[in-house]
Amino acid sequence: MPLGRTRTAVLTAVIVLAALGAAIALAVLPASRTPPSPQLAGPAPAPPSPTSEPPAPGPPVLAVKIDNVADARPPIGLAAADLIYVEPVEGGYSRLLAIFGSRKPPTVGPVRSARETDLEMLPQFGRPTLAYSGAAPELLPLIAKAPVNDASDKHDPAAYFRDNSRPVPHNLFLRPDRLPPGADWSPGSLPKSGPTPSGGKPAEHHEVRYPEATVGFDWSPQERRWLVSMDGEPYSAVDTGRLGPATVVIQKVHVRQSAISDAAGNPSPFAESIGAGEVQVLRDGQVFEGTWSRLSADAGTTYTSRSGEPLVFAPGQVWIALTP
Repeated sequence: MPLGRTRTAVLTAVIVLAALGAAIALAVLPASRTPPSPQLAGPAPAPPSPTSEPPAPGPPVLAVKIDNVADARPPIGLAAADLIYVEPVEGGYSRLLAIFGSRKPPTVGPVRSARETDLEMLPQFGRPTLAYSGAAPELLPLIAKAPVNDASDKHDPAAYFRDNSRPVPHNLFLRPDRLPPGADWSPGSLPKSGPTPSGGKPAEHHEVRYPEATVGFDWSPQERRWLVSMDGEPYSAVDTGRLGPATVVIQKVHVRQSAISDAAGNPSPFAESIGAGEVQVLRDGQVFEGTWSRLSADAGTTYTSRSGEPLVFAPGQVWIALTP
């Protein structure tokens, strides 16, 4: 081969090898000027699930107005009530408002007339069925407008009967299963029970005095309840014997004269249950001092100790005495 052709072939081979090396270097070395591709973000984390469910409503509520003078005793069916309110009425006497939810006995009574105090008390329970016998003419339009199911003996006569062995008008009794059910118990007014609070003082006896009536509560360590007396006599029901709640609430309220009077012209006391005031809670053989508060008609009542802790109830029936 001539010398010129040899040199040309060698030069060509060198150029080809150089180009091939450069290509290999570009393929192997990272592209330093090209930024790395961003990583795709994963899905946003789900919000945490709530740690507590809203309180569930309670059972349907039945409120029964109970006669409480001497001729009306003994009562029937009151041991099944969840709450029993003691209210002042005209003449210096007291009357009961029994709230039934978890249990409804076959018979309750004796049943008497409603009062204006009831209409402020009852909206906190939702829309309860109200069983009563009569009311002042001025009160009937207020009952019709109130958030209650009117189940008086006039509206539901088949649910009532008279016991002829007792004097009229203290002998009217109710069969709850023949009444329309009330709305579910509002969660905000369900009784709150729990362990015994701190700060109590030993107590064995307590009395609530009205001008013509006395309600007594005596602690029974054996039975773990406060045995009830009316006007100094044991208060016993026909069907269950001596009545005795696990908790007693002595609620100091403002009592004023209502514009409504009874048939004899006596003004009916109105016990205001919306507002705030002093309270004594009796449970477990102790008395706890504190305050009560209720902000509106549809709100439940809260009870707070002097130190600001909730005053919860012992499990079982609760009596609440509204007293000046």
